Amino acid sequence: MPIGDDKPPVDGGRKVWGLFKSPFRNKTSYSNTTTVEGSNAQNNNNNNNNNNRVSSLIRSLIPMRRRLRLDPRSKLYFPYEPGKQVQSAIKIKNTSKSHVAFKFQTTAPKSCFMRPPGAILTPGESIIATVFKFVEPPENNEKPIDRKRKVKFKIMSLKVKGMMDYVPELFDEQKDLVTVEQILQVVFLDVARPSPALEKLKRQIAEAEAAVETRKKPPEDNGPKIVGDGLVIDEWKERRERYLARQQVEGDDSV
Repeated sequence: MPIGDDKPPVDGGRKVWGLFKSPFRNKTSYSNTTTVEGSNAQNNNNNNNNNNRVSSLIRSLIPMRRRLRLDPRSKLYFPYEPGKQVQSAIKIKNTSKSHVAFKFQTTAPKSCFMRPPGAILTPGESIIATVFKFVEPPENNEKPIDRKRKVKFKIMSLKVKGMMDYVPELFDEQKDLVTVEQILQVVFLDVARPSPALEKLKRQIAEAEAAVETRKKPPEDNGPKIVGDGLVIDEWKERRERYLARQQVEGDDSV
């Protein structure tokens, strides 16, 4: 006679243990899911930061297209006259196909000023800007070559939409679009020794002063012309006087 097995059914045991184990399994899966999501978010942030760094690096390596042509290109020449205010000049031309604003900056704003300090140029337009600087007397046998290294000028450019009034805040509002055209170094010229650079400087300063005087002149008036001591020549007045003269002659003849 076969003997019956007293062991509990295997399937029933598995189901019982499964009920007790299932909550712990779910907690583990939730924890793993949260950890993975957090890790993915962190990886995405790191990737974005890396992409931004790479983009900035690429922009720094790619040479910026110049909008302005400078003459002289990389230097500002000043007559060396200690204790006096001297003057330099630089020609700035817009070589792009759009309106461009330019701005001067200097490492010595207390002893230097520019005229104009900035402006907006139309495509192809050029201007001769002048720079004024006070040359301090040398100290402790200081040489001009040592002094010129202390002061530098920077010219920046910014593409703008059409003609508008120039304000320096344009460059603060659009910092990412500003291009550094050139950093200019100061070079002192000996006024006692004639040189091509000194002669060119004198011509540019003369052109700049002539342009300033031209801008100061009032616009031409197409109205009545004034000649002599306040005599007004008016076409309509002349016609009226001629008409009255004819009337008077005809009246005398009739009498």
